[in-house]
Amino acid sequence: MNATSPGALLFCRADTASVRTAALLLRERLLLAPAGPDWSVLVPEGKPWREGSDPVDRVVGGWAGALTVGVPWPVVALWWDADRAGCVLATGFRRPVGYTWLADGTPAGEDEAMHTFAARLGLDPVLDVRDLEPLTRPDEHADAPARLRGLTAVLSRHGLTMPSGLAPGEPAPLLWSAAEARGAEAVEWRGVLDVVRTELDAVEEGPLGPWLCGPRARALATAQLAAGVPLLAWAVTRRSPGWATAAALLITQGALGLAYDRVRTWAQDGPAPRG
Repeated sequence: MNATSPGALLFCRADTASVRTAALLLRERLLLAPAGPDWSVLVPEGKPWREGSDPVDRVVGGWAGALTVGVPWPVVALWWDADRAGCVLATGFRRPVGYTWLADGTPAGEDEAMHTFAARLGLDPVLDVRDLEPLTRPDEHADAPARLRGLTAVLSRHGLTMPSGLAPGEPAPLLWSAAEARGAEAVEWRGVLDVVRTELDAVEEGPLGPWLCGPRARALATAQLAAGVPLLAWAVTRRSPGWATAAALLITQGALGLAYDRVRTWAQDGPAPRG
């Protein structure tokens, strides 16, 4: 490695649909790609550490923590620069755990950190920890990128598949080019409206999608309102709390259904221009 070769990769233990919205909130240029059945990888452009004053490890550690706020999946971030390399595991509001190696592979972290890393990720406490422990011991044949490859080899037993061309230790521009050439999805902040669209797309990709938006959803919501309003009037005249509650539920569901459809249309088309 040399002074111009900082880079990073962020592996999220979730599919790309789940990661997309969280990644948008970072407000950074990223590429998103699958990295196995239950993993995704984010490839950062690297502008914050190229043009800012913060080193790559501090930037990536902050990103990893931000990505996991309010989500059930963890993030394993790998980073490297001319002098060091390391990993950071972020899991929600818990304090991130990390480990660092010098450029020549010399361990520079606490042994207990690797055990905590394995426990929080749900790795095998015997087989996986046995293969992680050598990463914390001196090895004259293993430099910093080799240490990171050893870590990802253990994670590969749990579904992680390193996409072709994304090798730890490569400069950020090369990683970006490799991911882009293989069709990775661009994730870039364009405002709150873009986040709303992305979140609604993720919801509507599920089995309830046709009933949340579109002609079928509008028909269902209209029918609920049409049934609920006269039922409520009848329940009031008959002083029937049970039927009044049922009517109120129908009206609420119908109103929410129509409101959701309007919000979805607004998010899709954008606000109407002012005349």
